[in-house]
This record gives sequence, structure tokens and C-alpha cells, in this order.
Amino acid sequence: MSAKQRRVWEKEQGGGGPLRKITLLGTPLCVTTYAELTALCGSWGNGGAVAVDFSNTQIVTMRRCDGGFRETTRCMDHFVPDGMPLIWALNDRGARMTDRVYGPAFMRECILRSPAERTHYLLGGSEECLTRLDGRFRRQRPDVRIVGSHHGYFEPDADEGIVEEINSLGPDLIWVGLGTPKQQEWIARNKSKIRRGALLAVGFAFDVNAGTKRDAPVWMQKAGLTWLHRLKEEPRRLGGRYLKWNSLFLYHLLCESLSGPCCDEES
Repeated sequence: MSAKQRRVWEKEQGGGGPLRKITLLGTPLCVTTYAELTALCGSWGNGGAVAVDFSNTQIVTMRRCDGGFRETTRCMDHFVPDGMPLIWALNDRGARMTDRVYGPAFMRECILRSPAERTHYLLGGSEECLTRLDGRFRRQRPDVRIVGSHHGYFEPDADEGIVEEINSLGPDLIWVGLGTPKQQEWIARNKSKIRRGALLAVGFAFDVNAGTKRDAPVWMQKAGLTWLHRLKEEPRRLGGRYLKWNSLFLYHLLCESLSGPCCDEES
């Protein structure tokens, strides 16, 4: 987040209210800001868990094309636009957004700027990643309350123990960085068992903020080229994924622009 964006964040902090949403390729995306979402996260989850997905073009397109993934992600209460191409498409529909709400930046700003009493739980990454992440946040904010964590390399039969720990600690914000689709599947399996808190599916945010992986330069982020930077960093793992889902996103976006929505919209 740039200095200018941070000043806007500080000016807006404390706002809140119902989130406006615009449906894109069948996914209702939130029209929001870093500050608004941070304020809202503090008010969610006292009557049961609330799930938030930080969505890029891949996630939106998977929900359009993959019925199984679409069903899995019905547990999400809010989809937040994490990529600049989504912002451009939303603005074409009247959103008037000046920036995306990027998962890594949101995690960092929310943890460092939330009220001191707000508590956090980290689920994801390697043991090394979690150690570095915890250390970085505590150096920048000694009073940060990270009350627990669990690495992301576990089998589904470990869910019960993780959920028990989360419920015993009662964190306000539960950061889930398992990658897509694993993080969405974990939330779908366990959301109903978690008594309180906001579940935030932020994926790449753990590695970026821990410093175990490099984020794209700011100019690439603004140009909507974060995916290109990540492709350069991890070509074998991400090459096929980006080719498939970026192409399908453009195809279905064109389809929707020419003839209206390609699938049923969600409310």
C-alpha cells in the first residue's frame, strides 16, 4: 500500500455498514476499501463465523466454470476483489473503485492497525513461514495479539484438533493461507463448527508478509500484472493454471459484455 493509499485508509478508518456488491461472472464482489473492510471485520463473527474470500480472476472464473468449486464457495459470505482486472471490470459496471483490496496488503494493514484488543489466529504456510510472519508483525507492533497458529501441511483428519484450538482461543480474525482451492475447501468443511470470528481466505499473503516469497513491484501490481510476476517466480506450478483461467476469464467476460450474464447470478 502506497503512502497516499495509507492516508486514505486512515481517513476512512472507523467507517462501516452494509457492503455494496456487484455481480461479475456470477460472483457478487464487494465494492469496498481497506479501511471499510478492516472496520467491518471487527464487527463480524460474534454470532458465528463469517467467511471472506479475497478473490482474483482465477477464483471468479473457477466459480463460473467449475460447479464443484462454486458449490464449495457458497459458504463464503463475502467475495473481495483482490486483482486489478476485477476492479477494471467492476468500474465498467459503475463501482468507481480506486484500488483493489489486495490480500497481502490487507492482512498487513489490518493486523498492524486494528485495535490493540483484536486477536488473530494464523492457519497456513510452513513452520518457518509462521515463525517469520509472527516475528515480523511483533517487531512492527509489539502489542499485536497473535494468539495461535498452525502450519498448512496437514490432512483433513487434523481439522478437528485445529477447530478445537480455534474455538478454545476464540480469535476475532482467523487468517487462512492454504492456497486455492485448499483454503476454500477447509472453510467449507469447518465454518459451521467455528463458534465465532471472521475467516479470511488470503492465500499468498502469508508468504509475502513473511518474506519467504517476493511480491510483484508496485508498478506491476497497478498494471494488473501481479500474475506475470508470480508466473516468472513459479513457472512450472503456475504456468498452466494462469493460461487456462486467465483465458477463460477474458472469454466469459466478453461473453457477458456482449450478451448479458453467462450464468445465474447469486444474490
